[in-house]
Amino acid sequence: MPRMLDVSEDVRAEIGDEEADRLLAGENAPGSYDCTSCRTPGDSEQERTSTVLFVGEETAVLAFAHATCIPSQVVKVAEEQLQGAVRSITGSPAAAAPAAPAPSIPAQSPAAGEQAVLGVTSGLVLIDGELHPALVVEPTAPIARPGSTAGVDEFLPLLMEHGFLPVTDVNQKPSPLHGWSVLLAMGQLHAILQPGTVGGSPVAWWQAHQPLQVTEGWRAAANKSHTVLVFAAPVGSIGQQPREDLLRDALEKASADGRLVAAALPLAGT
Repeated sequence: MPRMLDVSEDVRAEIGDEEADRLLAGENAPGSYDCTSCRTPGDSEQERTSTVLFVGEETAVLAFAHATCIPSQVVKVAEEQLQGAVRSITGSPAAAAPAAPAPSIPAQSPAAGEQAVLGVTSGLVLIDGELHPALVVEPTAPIARPGSTAGVDEFLPLLMEHGFLPVTDVNQKPSPLHGWSVLLAMGQLHAILQPGTVGGSPVAWWQAHQPLQVTEGWRAAANKSHTVLVFAAPVGSIGQQPREDLLRDALEKASADGRLVAAALPLAGT
C-alpha cells in the first residue's frame, strides 16, 4: 500500500530514485513506527511521515518521524555518532551519558595551545510565564579564531558572525537562527547542527560522544514548541550549575556582563 511519506530532494539524491519510489510505494517503508523525535507511535499509512537519512563516513541509516515533528532531510554526522543513533533507533541499550558530556568538536585555545571542548548543559528557562527547553554552551578554555596567534578569546564574536545575538534580557526569547538546529533522537540529545557549505547538508557544530539524557519535562517542552533556546558564554561565565534556578542566575549575570549570546533553533531528528 502506498505510504504518506515525505522524501526530500536531498534524501532522494542520496538513496536514488529507484529506492525512493519503492519507499513511496510501501515496499521498503514500515506502516507503523516510533517517531525518532517525539518517541510516540506513527503510521505512514494514515499520517504524513518524514524520511530522514542519517549519513556517516561508512554507514547510512534511514529513519522515520512524524512530518509535524521534523522535515525530511539528510543529516551528516561522524561515524561514531551514527552508531549511537543506530543504537537509539533500534532500541539497543546505549551507554549512559556522562555527567559532563564531552563533545567531539575541539577548538583551539589561545592560552597554551591546548584543545578546548564545548560543555553543554540542558535546562528549562522561564520566559513570559512559559518554560522553554534550553541548552547552555560553554567552552573549557578560551577559543581563538582559526589561525590567530593574538591570544584573544573570540568565542562570542565567532558565534555572532554566524547569527547568534547578544542577550540583554534573559526574559526575552532569543531570535530564530536559520539553518541551525538541535538533533534529538529517541528522546536523547545528539548534536547541534549548523549549515553545510554552499547549500550542503547540515553538519555537526557540537556532538555528544554518547547521547545526552534530558528530562521528561525538557523533552515535553521541546516537542511542544519544536524549538530549543541555545545560550553560549565564554569559559568561566556559567559553570556546572546543579539546579535550574542557579543556572538562571548564572545566565542573568553573564547577560549583565555582556558575556552571553543566544538563538532559537528548531528541532531536527534522526
